Amino acid sequence: MLDTHETLTDTRGPSLHDMRRAAYVGLLDKHGIDETHLFAALNSALGQSGDFADIYLKESIAESWSLEGGAVRGGAWQCDSGFGIRVLNGEETTFASSQRIGADALRTIARQIRSGPEVLSRVTPRGEPAGSAAARSIYLPRASLSAIGAERKLALLKRVDELARSKDRRVVEVNAMLAATHETVWIARCDGLGVGDVRPMLRLAINVRVKSGDRVESASGGIGGRYGLASWSDDDLRTLVYDRVEAALTKLDARPAPAGTMTVVVGPGWNGVLLHEAVGHGLEADGIRRKTSVFAGRVGEQVAARNVTIVDDGTLEGRRGSLNVDDEGCPTQRTVLIEDGVLRGCMQDSLNARLMNMRPTGNGRREGYAVLPMPRMTNTFMLNGDREHDEIIASVKRGIYVAGLEGGQVDITSGQFVFEASEAFLIENGKLCAPVKGATITGNGLDTIQKISMVGNNLELDTGRAVCGKAGQSVPVSVGQPTVRVDDMTVGGTA
Repeated sequence: MLDTHETLTDTRGPSLHDMRRAAYVGLLDKHGIDETHLFAALNSALGQSGDFADIYLKESIAESWSLEGGAVRGGAWQCDSGFGIRVLNGEETTFASSQRIGADALRTIARQIRSGPEVLSRVTPRGEPAGSAAARSIYLPRASLSAIGAERKLALLKRVDELARSKDRRVVEVNAMLAATHETVWIARCDGLGVGDVRPMLRLAINVRVKSGDRVESASGGIGGRYGLASWSDDDLRTLVYDRVEAALTKLDARPAPAGTMTVVVGPGWNGVLLHEAVGHGLEADGIRRKTSVFAGRVGEQVAARNVTIVDDGTLEGRRGSLNVDDEGCPTQRTVLIEDGVLRGCMQDSLNARLMNMRPTGNGRREGYAVLPMPRMTNTFMLNGDREHDEIIASVKRGIYVAGLEGGQVDITSGQFVFEASEAFLIENGKLCAPVKGATITGNGLDTIQKISMVGNNLELDTGRAVCGKAGQSVPVSVGQPTVRVDDMTVGGTA
């Protein structure tokens, strides 16, 4: 059995001042540098022509354990550290990085990217952000797995296998992975800001395969967030595993999905990935500024049904997409993107905000120290409406109910998207009927949010499995939504 004696009563950590101090000790002190070295490097890198410069330092420790065929098959541990210096001049960016953190490396990289003669004393440190002594961190600054013995980690994976196989004799294979990262970051900017953060991340991913006769089906899922292992109880594991076993078993009886234009009801929680792909990427500031997004130039316009409100919120406690500060040192916030169907704004990093004469929204994110930041989502979701879930199902004469989506792709220029409905059911005369397989959902993001005719009151965020890819970089995010009814969607099927 999983040891559940430890409990996590509060995901909120210490003050931001304490987090900054922990990052300073764990990153700068560890590598023998201080803020004097960082701001000297910024002065050197800026030269005469730079408008803005920053340094991003990061050390990441990653650990993972995997289970296959009822046994733990492997584990991995990796540590990586380095920094990148960026200089901006209008829209032009000069950037270089190093895998070694140290005073000599900072001086070398700064000289390499400087344009023109060095200007001394251009940058004046201004200390930590105001209010950080009182403001609280939205997660705990600890390594999720490193302080826990191997026996407990292995016991958790074996418990997943035990729960799945005991649920139904048709379970023939269980795969699971327990993974954690512990990141320490520091951002120094030419406006004098110096800020640090310590970011934990924990994730459990599972895949369950079932067999009946010659038919084999599977279902995947996961839980995770910025917290420690103590936050998972045995009931949490049981809920996750039983739900995935039931989903896989349901597919054994699935019939080919119908095809055509029909009403689609999309369930809550993880299915917010549809909004993430079809709407969220189009509301990132780089696409808006370059006018490559379908939402460019439409602030203040009615772009969705009047019952649709979508926000991005990086301040939610313990969520995968949450951050105390983004990767440019800006505090995260709750940004209303669409309110009652009206486009209100977009997600900004510092570069695009400056070029658009707007304020950053704390959405400047990067995968690591060797790549540039860009505007990215954090936790993006649709707010509640006023309809009951069952009421929405009952309103549909013929259509499909999508309980799970996978494999989403979107073209932000055209807004076209495609998703596979990994779990879906027919709706006939207001009732859920037979499960179906092979359905794909295609459409245009702008068109789709205008066709939302009913919004449920059962908002859920995903359980902690979402990873967002953009321009070759992957970052953790969260998605969510209540149940929604979308009229006249295109469904591709095999029937």
